[in-house]
Parts: sequence; C-alpha cells; structure tokens
Amino acid sequence: MVAITTINAEGAPAAAASYSHAVKTATGLIYVSGQVPLTPENKLVEGSISDKAEQVITNIRTVLKASNSDLNKIVKVNIFLADIKSFAEFNSVYAKYFSVHKPARSCVAVAALPLGADLEMEVVAVEND
Repeated sequence: MVAITTINAEGAPAAAASYSHAVKTATGLIYVSGQVPLTPENKLVEGSISDKAEQVITNIRTVLKASNSDLNKIVKVNIFLADIKSFAEFNSVYAKYFSVHKPARSCVAVAALPLGADLEMEVVAVEND
C-alpha cells in the first residue's frame, strides 16, 4: 500500500467542503484539489476571467509550494469553465505561466461550479527532487 500524505496549505483559501488542498503519495505524485478563484480570506474574486485565473493559479502555486513542488512540476491540468467563451481570455493568462513547460491539459465547459464560481482548475504534479 502506498502511503498518502494530506496537504493543507497555509495561505491558501480554506476548503469549501470535505476535502484537503492536496494529497501526496510516497512516490511523489501530488493531486491538487480543484481551486476556484477564492482569496485566502475566502472571498470570490470579482472582475474578469483574467483576474480570476490569476487567483486560481496563485492558489495552486501556494498548494504546490506546501507540497514541495511548483508550477514547473505539473504534469496534468484540468480546467472547468462555466462559459467556454471565456477560454481565450483564460488561456492568455495560463500561457504566461506555462509558455515553456506545457503540461498535458483538458478544458471543458460545465453547467455550474461550487460557490457560483465560473472557473475551476485542478492539477497533478510531481514532487521536487
């Protein structure tokens, strides 16, 4: 049986339900729970999808740091948008962070997301050496 460590990152918004920010396996795989554009004070970011994408990526970076990893160690990204018309704007922010290192990725439109958010992103990463 592979050991699993629960990660709850200081500086990331509190989980909105019964889950942890991430779990890490003994083999160094890190599964980050879906992050919506919540500030560390648990307030949804208002404004453009770009503003929201920046917050989501900031949250993911915070969780990865607490997990001994970083954005360059992400191997898979799943993106959920409430409106697929937001894709181009979201992607312009995403591309700033993933211009050289390009993880495998999928993006889907969904009917609704937790807390009324219009963006959610989850990742799988590997631990730093």
